[in-house]
Amino acid sequence: MPERIGALDFVRGVAVLGILAINVTGFWGPLLATFSPAMPHLESGGAVWFTAAYVLFEGKMRGLFTLLFGASMMLFADAAERRGANPDLMQVRRLILLMLFGYAHYALLWWGDILLPYAVCGMLAFALRRLAPEPLAASALLLFLASHGLEMIGDIAAIATEGRVLAGHGSPAEAAEQAAMMGRIAASIAADSQVLHAPFLEAVRIRLTTAPFLPLANLGATFFETFPLMLLGMALLRMGLFTGEWTQATLRRMAVIGIGGGGTMSAALIGWAALHGFPPGAMFAIMGSLAAIPHLAMTLGYLAALLLLWPRVNQNAAGTRLAAAGRCAFTNYLGTTFVMSALFAGWGFGLGGVLPRAALPLVVLAGWVLMLAWPRWWLARFGQGPLEALWRRLTWLGVPRSPLPPAADAA
Repeated sequence: MPERIGALDFVRGVAVLGILAINVTGFWGPLLATFSPAMPHLESGGAVWFTAAYVLFEGKMRGLFTLLFGASMMLFADAAERRGANPDLMQVRRLILLMLFGYAHYALLWWGDILLPYAVCGMLAFALRRLAPEPLAASALLLFLASHGLEMIGDIAAIATEGRVLAGHGSPAEAAEQAAMMGRIAASIAADSQVLHAPFLEAVRIRLTTAPFLPLANLGATFFETFPLMLLGMALLRMGLFTGEWTQATLRRMAVIGIGGGGTMSAALIGWAALHGFPPGAMFAIMGSLAAIPHLAMTLGYLAALLLLWPRVNQNAAGTRLAAAGRCAFTNYLGTTFVMSALFAGWGFGLGGVLPRAALPLVVLAGWVLMLAWPRWWLARFGQGPLEALWRRLTWLGVPRSPLPPAADAA
């Protein structure tokens, strides 16, 4: 199996651009702003942007990125074996380094890091890599659906309770529970705003003294999405999805059903929330368990559509730029955190919470231009993105050098 799969790079490029469309809200405002357009306060234009981003990007781009991370772990194992290295040991080294990158990302810049959770889930997923692809895929889907299904039961009950309280029919205990939740929301927004507007060193100090283990909390919150999707990505690579072994008819069906069905469900969920004024408890449920199946369906639909598109664009400027952005996804991901933090944080231009939420699409477009502008030029001269090269060098430190050129390395 080739180490460098162009289709995989192309999909990763789309995913890393799409992730910015969601993360931009977290750079702009408090954590809870990513859950609802009504937090910290509702803006009409902001609600339109939130709704569009939810239907098109939320969960789907992260899902693509997670599937590809699982696939890339298998490619890395193959490369390690060809070099005569122990793939398990090398993967552990690689993921421990990713964990360190992730914690530094959190401590220095932003609460929304996914690298540390990816590293931990990756170690667990990689331990199952020798399972046959079909049972691996079935186990991944079963775990994903069962975990979110159980959570959904409690969330639906909580939505009904919130509805009674907001309609004035809730019991005193239910009203008190709703009031307590609103108090927690206000406290969270205030704490996040303090960090957002603080000078750089003060923001680092606050993060490390008030929430030093937040990345582990993020791991707990996302485990039953991240872990099974990594397993599924590993299985799909072994089943030949990324190497052109699935028929176009199968991919077309997968795209139509996934995007059509998942998109309809996503639109219905956020449409109901909009009609009811984006109730906070309901939004937490919609952004969590209730969106799981629509997100998964659209993730797989997007994946199939992009794989169908790749042979048609792999020689034109748009396709090659997206693939290059995918090859530099690690640098693009961390680089956009720095750029967006400099734009929104108090130690930079301080536009967080000041710039209207409705202006965020323009910020995203500017970010996409930056993410697409540099990788092709850089790769033509250096073979790998700067952080990709650093990660690879540290991973293989002390191990005999590969005869393969850096550009071919899946790490």
